Amino acid sequence: MIFPCRLLAVVIAVSCLAGCASLPGVCIAPAQPMVSAEMLFGRNIGDRLGVSETDFARFAAREITPRFPDGLTIIDARGQYRDTERARLVREPSKLVLVTFRDDPQKRTALGEIAEAYKTAFKQQSVLTTVRETCASF
Repeated sequence: MIFPCRLLAVVIAVSCLAGCASLPGVCIAPAQPMVSAEMLFGRNIGDRLGVSETDFARFAAREITPRFPDGLTIIDARGQYRDTERARLVREPSKLVLVTFRDDPQKRTALGEIAEAYKTAFKQQSVLTTVRETCASF
């Protein structure tokens, strides 16, 4: 049977697009499919350190831990970014929060809520958040 050219073109296009779709990774036991998120919190307010260790610990206890009670990691970091308002490079002490969880829309929403709470509480321009699918075991 000979396919009309249009139908053949559609079949080829669909086949090509299917190859572009992301496929779930295969996890090697005992690892399970999970989501890994990294959140970077700058601690300067303006040009000065404005978020102390105590301030961040309170914020984490109030905003992060209740949303991710199964566990997380907080790492001291040093960050830098281009301040678009003042057109200059800013370096500042930061906190890197790592959290791994089973995929759940509420958990993904929680990441945005945490970022917004931090920006509001400490007058921040942004909180960098990255999210990726991964395999993990505990």
